[in-house]
Amino acid sequence: MLRRIVLLTAFALLLGVSPASGGRPDYVWRDTPTGTTAHFRGLSAVSATTAWVSGYTPTTGVVMRTTNGGASWQDVSPSGSAGLQFRDIQAFDASDAVAMSIGDNPTDFRMYVTHDGGQSWDLTFVNSEPNAFYDCMSFFDRNHGLAVSDPPDGVHFRVIATDDGGLSWHITGLQMPPAPGEAAFAASGECLTTDHGHRAWFGSGGAAARVFRSDDRGVTWTVAPTPIEFGPTAGINGLAFNGQQRGIAVGGDFFAPIASPDSFARTFDGGLSWILSPSAPSEYRSGVTWVDGHTAIAVGLSGSDVSTDFGASWQRFDDGSLDTVDCASPSACWASGAAGRVAYLVRAR
Repeated sequence: MLRRIVLLTAFALLLGVSPASGGRPDYVWRDTPTGTTAHFRGLSAVSATTAWVSGYTPTTGVVMRTTNGGASWQDVSPSGSAGLQFRDIQAFDASDAVAMSIGDNPTDFRMYVTHDGGQSWDLTFVNSEPNAFYDCMSFFDRNHGLAVSDPPDGVHFRVIATDDGGLSWHITGLQMPPAPGEAAFAASGECLTTDHGHRAWFGSGGAAARVFRSDDRGVTWTVAPTPIEFGPTAGINGLAFNGQQRGIAVGGDFFAPIASPDSFARTFDGGLSWILSPSAPSEYRSGVTWVDGHTAIAVGLSGSDVSTDFGASWQRFDDGSLDTVDCASPSACWASGAAGRVAYLVRAR
């Protein structure tokens, strides 16, 4: 039920929320002209000049790329994308990227790889398992990455891995802790995150809001509870780690975007234990990223917030709707969402 709600109601939830430019003077989103009304739930920041976004219109999947800081965007969507939704994308530079699609049918979950800036794409994986539904992916480096699916058997999450940059995929994590009634969220491409070594984390919702952790690139997993709100449409939507120990989880209930208490949590031990942020908005947030060693940005349907104290306290700086956020460096932060919105972060002073 959770995955159907995400697919069938996302447009209705977001189209009524319009961007606003007011806010705190320190941080400002500068919108860029994408020339489309596509809904961009996937984002990969490469640098201050280069970024990729992925998403969908009511009829087709969309992938776009900029190499001039958002001054213009190029539609580089894979051919044959009708009916698909590109919920996540991982780019390594201006030429190389992996795009992940989902849809109403099991075979709509696909992986595409490009090495020429999206001029051509190789279809490298098509799901054949009837009950699998993949929510997000993340890469440790150019070669090694993971993608996570809701439990196909209703109990155990499914994880697939690549060791060759997305050209081939195989099932891993066969000793996954049981998670009856839990699922992940395909809201921002951030339900799964990785470091630059061997550690990975993903978050759940539904029957519980928990964080699963692997120390061996997805082969084995442990799980820890969090105090984040959970329910049929609530749970962890986004995870971000600053190194291996300090992390932030955001989420809540996307059916109650301005009335979601207990939607921000922090960890200081690599995800083994979690505490609520003592001063955070009681609002749904779907994406989170670290800007630098102590500064983080969270985005959601009702606005964007910044924390400069490791996620303890948060301040609103934008009231517009965004789904996901990513920083390649402190001076290269991007965010995207509904109605074709893609923006980059600037310091106003």
